[in-house]
Amino acid sequence: MPVITTIEDLRRIYERRVPRMFYDYAESGSWTEQTFHDNSADFSDIRLRQRVAVDMAGRSTASQMIGEDVAMPVALAPVGLTGMQHADGEIKAAKAAEEFGVPFTLSTMSINSIEDVAEHSSKPFWFQLYTMKDQDYVSRLIQRAKDAKCSALVITLDLQILGQRHKDLKNGLSAPPKLTAKTIANLMTKWAWGIEMLGAKRREFGNIVGHVEGISDASSLGAWTAEQFDPSLDWAKVEKLIDQWGGKVILKGILDAEDAKMAAKIGADAIIVSNHGGRQLDGALSSIRMLPQIMDAVGGDIEVHLDSGIRSGQDVLKALALGAKGTYVGRAFVYGLGAMGQKGVTTALDVIQKELDTTMALCGERNVGDLGRHNLLIPEDFGGLWLNTPPAS
Repeated sequence: MPVITTIEDLRRIYERRVPRMFYDYAESGSWTEQTFHDNSADFSDIRLRQRVAVDMAGRSTASQMIGEDVAMPVALAPVGLTGMQHADGEIKAAKAAEEFGVPFTLSTMSINSIEDVAEHSSKPFWFQLYTMKDQDYVSRLIQRAKDAKCSALVITLDLQILGQRHKDLKNGLSAPPKLTAKTIANLMTKWAWGIEMLGAKRREFGNIVGHVEGISDASSLGAWTAEQFDPSLDWAKVEKLIDQWGGKVILKGILDAEDAKMAAKIGADAIIVSNHGGRQLDGALSSIRMLPQIMDAVGGDIEVHLDSGIRSGQDVLKALALGAKGTYVGRAFVYGLGAMGQKGVTTALDVIQKELDTTMALCGERNVGDLGRHNLLIPEDFGGLWLNTPPAS
């Protein structure tokens, strides 16, 4: 058993264990991948303020996200195809999150269905919704999430049109997969993954197959999903979805102060400052670089969370100190899942919590709720001095 001390340790095992097409699906961004890389790299521009001779006993990382108690303000982000990273991946990730005491968010594009995850969970999880053209399907999907007792709906706003990810096209990642000789050769080397997948509950999108008329196999699924993301999504439609859900709503994909204001105006409970992990608009600023501007605009009006780029507990601390009330890890937990299944997800969360706790202590704080900009050394131009930055309103 290797000694795991960082999320990077899990990534290296994950890369060795999982087929290249699924590794590349997670570990890539759109176009040049500038935003994908900036999401993580920009955290290093923020430095930490060390304090000494402070009572560090009795520390706690416990907090709340949208009123729910959490062991630390870190949720598992919605990640499509998680069930192809490891057999029954969504079920295993949800169980690890529940045992650890953090939220799990199930993707619309999951392999295990809402019902599969609910069957193996004793506490409510969150459900992430992609808006589709098929409004009847969307309505039934929302009802299924209600029936499963999901405690929050996470509506993704930044996938009206799919950003191009070169590696997915070259690997033939589609429904069904377009296998090449290179892909087949790589799959043959991942025998442990393959044996586990033979016993998986599902290997297709469980929230779609069997729930849409005419969708019975991978071929019909691919044709349907390629046309379904709704490019006409606007704030009026988002409001209707909020009303339809009738519970707590988190809006994901906010990267602009004006959009954050609109989210607060229409009554969302929280927003996630996110650029979809660098998988949509390449060239957009990183989430952490946009966070201060968004906090200044709406921090007192709505709960603000952040995802995209978090690979450590120190990254979590920096986001919290800049004002976020919650953070999300996507790739970090997928590395653990692909490397070691449910135990790997738990290991990833352990690593992040230990780093968060230790860094918090060395910054002179005993509770995550006390973190603030006073714990950081932030470059004066961290938010960017852009010629056409919209004026504050």
